[in-house]
Amino acid sequence: MSKPVDNAVSTVRAYIETHHDAFLQDLAEWLRIPSVSAQPDHAPDVRRSADWLAAKLRETGFPTTEVWETPGAPAVFADWPSDDPHAPTVLVYGHHDVQPAAREDGWNTDPFEPVVIGNRLHARGAADDKGQVFFHTLGVRAHLAATGRTTPAVHLKLLVEGEEESGSPHFRALVEQHRDRLTADAVIVSDTGMWSEDTPTVCTGMRGLADCEIELHGPDQDIHSGSFGGAVPNPATAAARLVAALHDDHARVAVPGFYDGITPLTDRERELFAELPFDEAQWLRTAKSHATHGEAGHTTLERIWARPTAEVNGIGGGYQGPGGKTIVPSSATLKLSFRLVAGQDPDHVEKAVTDWVAGQLPAGIRHTITFGAATRPCLTPLDHPALQSVVRAMNLAFDQKIRFTREGGSGPAADLQDVLDAPVLFLGISVPSDGWHAPNEKVELDLLKKGVETAAHLWGDLAENWRDAH
Repeated sequence: MSKPVDNAVSTVRAYIETHHDAFLQDLAEWLRIPSVSAQPDHAPDVRRSADWLAAKLRETGFPTTEVWETPGAPAVFADWPSDDPHAPTVLVYGHHDVQPAAREDGWNTDPFEPVVIGNRLHARGAADDKGQVFFHTLGVRAHLAATGRTTPAVHLKLLVEGEEESGSPHFRALVEQHRDRLTADAVIVSDTGMWSEDTPTVCTGMRGLADCEIELHGPDQDIHSGSFGGAVPNPATAAARLVAALHDDHARVAVPGFYDGITPLTDRERELFAELPFDEAQWLRTAKSHATHGEAGHTTLERIWARPTAEVNGIGGGYQGPGGKTIVPSSATLKLSFRLVAGQDPDHVEKAVTDWVAGQLPAGIRHTITFGAATRPCLTPLDHPALQSVVRAMNLAFDQKIRFTREGGSGPAADLQDVLDAPVLFLGISVPSDGWHAPNEKVELDLLKKGVETAAHLWGDLAENWRDAH
């Protein structure tokens, strides 16, 4: 490490230490606002949370801070232009709403009264996502202190939504409405985590999602199985046959066209996944499962991060009460979900599934298929210059090798990639033990500092290396 870099790291860490207590006091004040977007009674709290954040960002130094309305909960937008007109523009995404929480859920303390126990800050939202949003406020100030700048080295924008924990129902429309204001060269998502405290990682992508409900109808009412069974089509049997046909003998999805366009894993990505200290037995205990299962030829991590899947979420039909009832039921229902990976188009997958279902059903079984709102997958190539900036910034903060993961779940990050046509990078410091959505949610204070430090190093690295790459 060169001497100028050593000096920058020391300056950033000294600034963080000096201002850390005030930073935690502010974060605790925000965490006390129960901004639960899923519960209508908390709508005033979600708005209060947005107003609080907008004011704090203004106090941080952002010359533009606005609360943006949606048909649901408000979002917060902030903009701090660089004095360098050629600097890249970076948009940071996060959310200020939180999951429901109550003491009787199993919390050891009041979920909305932050408490430090050892080196951990416990409160709803400490990790998901207020803590990870808020570290950017101290991070940008540390960046200015270390560089002597009066504005960030990048044109810095923040978009902090208020409905992520409710499925982001209005987020894409919000991004489309404000596309011109949100234009960016890169997007940083700080609503994610790392492999563990000892293994810092950068996430390079998230899977997309499509889901549907299939209603199958046979006779116009339940009918006697002795009089009619075996002579008319049974919708419950049709549902079972659909489920049985969904995968082949190698656990591959059997829907024709499902894998069209998929971006395959590279040998290098496979090697990087294999470097992670993955304990499959421990993973199974966490999953509450007794065996692994999935597409042949792929490891467990590859299956949950980099391969598409089809799951039966629910199946029902016919008589469900005690004892027997000898009928041919009039209807049955299936709920299916499909996790998608880079290269897959949700519209194409939905059409493929629709055609497949229609082709599987016998005459006399009528059906309807209804899809929910789809989420696109997103993936950033390992050699992308913005991703390399995130890795270098984390390396300075953690002083150790940074490894790579993906997320098996889905989120609104893909909407930003899709609408803004910008690469999405993930910068998160949460670890699995933080208990997102669970009682006693917490954030590790040492890792929170590392998040601040990473953000402080990131903007200068992005500005310098973006210019070199372009």
